[in-house]
Amino acid sequence: MKKNRPHRNWRFGFAFVLLAGLFFPVAVHNADAAPKFTRSFFQSVETRSSNLKPFKKWLSALARYSAEVKGNKKQTCVAKNLNICDFGDWKKFLISIKKYDKFTQIRAVNARMNKAKYTTDKSNWGKKDYWSTPGEFMARFGDCEDYAIVKYLSLRLLGFKDDELRVVAVKDLNLKVGHAILVAILRDPKTRKAKVYVLDNQIKDVVEASTIRHYEPVFSINRTYWWRHRRG
Repeated sequence: MKKNRPHRNWRFGFAFVLLAGLFFPVAVHNADAAPKFTRSFFQSVETRSSNLKPFKKWLSALARYSAEVKGNKKQTCVAKNLNICDFGDWKKFLISIKKYDKFTQIRAVNARMNKAKYTTDKSNWGKKDYWSTPGEFMARFGDCEDYAIVKYLSLRLLGFKDDELRVVAVKDLNLKVGHAILVAILRDPKTRKAKVYVLDNQIKDVVEASTIRHYEPVFSINRTYWWRHRRG
C-alpha cells in the first residue's frame, strides 16, 4: 500500500516534528479555556490554541502563497509528466472536480498531488526543513509537509471550510520517524456524524484515520487554530 519510502530523508527533512514540543510551552499558555482536552483522531486527545506565532514556517508558506495568488505567479516545471505546472493548470483541475461530492474531491486531490516526485528539502533548498507554497511545489516538488500543504490549499479553493482540514505532524511508530499528512473531517449531512480521512503521500488512496494504528499525532494546524495532541 505504501510506496517510495524515503526513510533517510524523513529523518532529516522532517526532524522538526520530533522537536515540536519546543513550541508547546509558548503556545499552550494561550490554549482555549474549555474543554482543556477533547477526544481526537489517531487515538489521541487534543487541546486547541489560536496562537499560531510559534509556527513560523507555516505562516511564511501561507504568506508567500498569498503573494503568489496576487501576482498570478507561474513556475517552470522540473518534470514534464506532472500536469500541474502552473496556477492555470491547477485551477483548471480544481474546476473540473468541483461538481463532485466532497469525498470524491479529496480522493481526486490526493491522487493528483501524489503523482509528484518526492524531493527532500536539502536537495531543493539546501535546508533541513522548508515549507513550500503550491507554486514552489509545482516547480520543484517537495517532501511530506509540502504534499499536505498543497492538498490543504487545493481543498480550501474547492470550498472546504477551515475547520474541515488540518495539516498534521505525526510520529510514524513503525519507522520511528516524523511525517506530515492532511486530514479532512467530513460530516454526514443528515446525521452530522464526522469521519476523519487521511490524505497521505505515502498511501495511494484516502483512508479513514480509524484504520491507521502506527501514527501518533504531535500537533495539527490550519489557518485558524493549532492543536496539541497527546495519547488518549
